[in-house]
Amino acid sequence: MHFKGIHHVSAITANASENFNFYTKIMGLRLIKKTVNQDDVSVYHLFYGDEKGNPGTELTFFEIPAAGRNREGNDSISTTSLRVPNDEALAYWRQRFDEYGVEHGEITERACRATLSFTDFEGQRLILVSDERNEGVEGGRPWERSSVPAEYGITGLGPVQLTVANAAPTISVLTELMGFRRKGQYPSDIAGQPDIQVFETGEGGTGAEIHIEERHDLPKERLGRGGVHHVAFRVEDEEELRAWISRIRAARIASSGFVDRFYFRSLYFREPNGILFEIATDGPGFDTDEDIEHLGESLALPPFLESKREQIEAHLKPLDTVQ
Repeated sequence: MHFKGIHHVSAITANASENFNFYTKIMGLRLIKKTVNQDDVSVYHLFYGDEKGNPGTELTFFEIPAAGRNREGNDSISTTSLRVPNDEALAYWRQRFDEYGVEHGEITERACRATLSFTDFEGQRLILVSDERNEGVEGGRPWERSSVPAEYGITGLGPVQLTVANAAPTISVLTELMGFRRKGQYPSDIAGQPDIQVFETGEGGTGAEIHIEERHDLPKERLGRGGVHHVAFRVEDEEELRAWISRIRAARIASSGFVDRFYFRSLYFREPNGILFEIATDGPGFDTDEDIEHLGESLALPPFLESKREQIEAHLKPLDTVQ
């Protein structure tokens, strides 16, 4: 029993329209699902990904209009990576960020890969990572109607970084419970801080890594807009998910139990430092209720919310999703 890699990352935005503009028109991702937060149907839940929203390519956002600015700190998912095909693509993105006024760093090596750090319009910390030397989980395929040329397009999620004050209990859960393997380490961007430790699962590679940063100089994060809510890990199907549910229960870790998200099935639990993990199935997929050619063009609701469509739509601010 093992994870196939990263399934998705879910973050928080205070402005769905600006979020849509940034991630589709600047980053070139496809809006694959425009739906609502199933736990609070008064706000959007937007899903972006590759041409089909394949598992491992999904970056999602809960809209919380009143959310304050994220206060960075420990016990957090501090950085999300996005994969690009090769080192040459990073040069393209550096120029594109300059043209669009996106704050970014310089191209530098992290964990033996070329990378380019940047922030979105709400300060979310992101890194583009080159797949030129990747051996492991395959990436997705950029959407043919993307605003970014396919040879430079984003192909999925890369390593996810966790920042904690005490790495040992998080590492214990990753390796002893979840089956991750220690892969190595690399220097922190912050002088005087411990090396960042790398762990991988499944076939390994860019799309199957968690990076652990231990910091002793930070307060606890206060989650807000520009922050990350949770990271999800891939399993093949519901049978395997239920096996993980049994394993989590046997470890006496509190969890959500089985959750039906319609597009996939899930389990949620928190690791010892309080970071929210999800285990999610690869299917049924985002074309379950929409034609693949028209994903994200209208408000999609799972069957158990369809009877409330009129009330839900009345409380949502219109979102221009013409890509």
